[in-house]
Amino acid sequence: MEDTLNNLATYGYIGLFLYSLGGGFVGLVAAGVLSFMGKMDLSLSIAIAFSANALGDILLFWLTRYQKTMMVEGLRKHRRKVALAHILMKKNGDWVIFIQKFIYGLKTVVPIAIALTKYDFKKFAILNIFAAAIWALAFGLSSYYFGAVLSKFAMFISDNKWLAPVILITIGGVTWLYMEKVTKKKKKR
Repeated sequence: MEDTLNNLATYGYIGLFLYSLGGGFVGLVAAGVLSFMGKMDLSLSIAIAFSANALGDILLFWLTRYQKTMMVEGLRKHRRKVALAHILMKKNGDWVIFIQKFIYGLKTVVPIAIALTKYDFKKFAILNIFAAAIWALAFGLSSYYFGAVLSKFAMFISDNKWLAPVILITIGGVTWLYMEKVTKKKKKR
C-alpha cells in the first residue's frame, strides 16, 4: 500500500490533470485525501484540477462549435443526453454551466450541447472558469477535511474487496436508471 501511495504522490499531479480534463471528481477527491495524508499538496491539487477541468470543457465547446463534423459521429449515441442538456439550458439558463460540474454523466455533454446553440463562446468560457473554480474548491477542500473518514473507508474497502464492485455497480445502476428516466421519450396522448 505504501508503494502505491508513493507512486500516486509522484505521478498523481499528472494523472489528476489528465483525469480532470474529462471530469476529475474521483481524482480530485483522491488528491484531497492524499493531501490530508501528507502525500500531495492540497493547493496545487486544487489548482491543477481547476485548470484542467476548465480547459477540458472549453476544448469540448470549441471542438463542437468549430469542428462539428468531427464531433457529430460521437454525438449520435448520446442524442437523448444532448436533448436533456438543451432542456436544462432552456429551463435553467446559465446555471446549467455550474450544475453540470456536479452531475456525473452530464459533465461532458452539456458543453457540447451548449456549443450546438448560438451561445456566446466568451460568456461560456468565463462562466465555465468560475464554475470550475467552485467545483475544485468544493470537492478539494471537502475531501481534505473529510480525509480521515474517507481514508478509513478506503481501508475498509481494501479489506473487503468484494464490496468495491457492489458499490460501483450500485452507483452505475442508479445513474443509468436516472438517465433513462430523464431522457425517456414521453408518450403522446
